[in-house]
Amino acid sequence: MRLILAEDSVLLREGLSRLLIEAGFDVVATAGDGEEAVRLVEECKPDVAVLDIRMPPSHTDEGLQAAHEIRRSHPEVGVLVLSQYEGTEGIGYMLKDRVSDVAELADAVRRVGSGGCVVDPLVVGRLLGRKRPEQALDRLSEREREVLALMAEGRSNHSIAERLFMSEKTVESHVRSIFTKLDLIPSGDDHRRVLAVLRYLRADPAE
Repeated sequence: MRLILAEDSVLLREGLSRLLIEAGFDVVATAGDGEEAVRLVEECKPDVAVLDIRMPPSHTDEGLQAAHEIRRSHPEVGVLVLSQYEGTEGIGYMLKDRVSDVAELADAVRRVGSGGCVVDPLVVGRLLGRKRPEQALDRLSEREREVLALMAEGRSNHSIAERLFMSEKTVESHVRSIFTKLDLIPSGDDHRRVLAVLRYLRADPAE
């Protein structure tokens, strides 16, 4: 499986690259920012792009913007986002903390190899539990939040149905409701799934 890796820290970038190579992946190129990552996807045609969320110039959500652009222009490319969000209590949840577990990292990469977008479920769970001012995400019911959390793990409707002990038809209904409540206009369900997750993760709880 061919990968590109985008991470602005040279030390971490080299370490991740080595781990991925040792796990049997072909790291065809590395980038230091989101714009370069998007360009390398166009040039190298990888199977998966592994992106850090926070990269230059602002170190806020450049990785998410790059993920969005990659999924828009190259839907066949899987996207694995290395997440780092600090809560109001100063607690960070990040996939980076767990990349030393090569088996877990390799499994995450393989799961997105089919073209999905996976964000660390610990991050999703943390953010879903936060108290935020009224916004589009607060329109979601508790069950819809559970479905969104599993969507963020890259799970299919069939997998979500098995996990939540409901029919696929019911899951489809919840997913459609999520799209509606997040004001995501019809543009292909796969694309809207990614947008729903990115919309959620880009929400600033401090606003």
